[in-house]
Amino acid sequence: MTDSQIDARHFRNVLGHFPTGVTVVTGLDAAGAPHGITIGSFVSVSLDPPLVGFLPGSSSKSWQAIAESGSFCVNILGAGQDELCWKFAKEPAAGETSKFAGVDWTASATGSPILPGIIGSIDCTVEVVHEAGDHLFVVGRVHDMSHAEDVNDAMVFFRGKVASVNMPTA
Repeated sequence: MTDSQIDARHFRNVLGHFPTGVTVVTGLDAAGAPHGITIGSFVSVSLDPPLVGFLPGSSSKSWQAIAESGSFCVNILGAGQDELCWKFAKEPAAGETSKFAGVDWTASATGSPILPGIIGSIDCTVEVVHEAGDHLFVVGRVHDMSHAEDVNDAMVFFRGKVASVNMPTA
């Protein structure tokens, strides 16, 4: 780590004023068990080849488990999916052994979980992982993707809370 004159709390507060989309990155561990982690730092990287990226914390146990399979699925959350957002943002609830307890899911082409009711999914294999401070920058090659039709609202993260972006209908 480097010495910084920037206060970490102030850094989070200022960057919290930049709204981000909300995703849940899912995958399977080496034993085939599903894992997931809520991610707001998701980005399109390249059209040719098709690459996307996200930044999990370097100490994330969920990402470490997902990385074992070499693939992941980005589940784009819509407005009203707060429960999924917070379920995958925290450790399993008391009495549960998995964040997937009570969550039905379908397998993507790579086998990664696709969550119910999402507004889009992006199925990837891990292309490269870079260390970036206290996070990792995971770049994935897109192999399959889909989106729901007639979507007019998306979930965003703004100033520490989830909110929605509602698009007017045509």
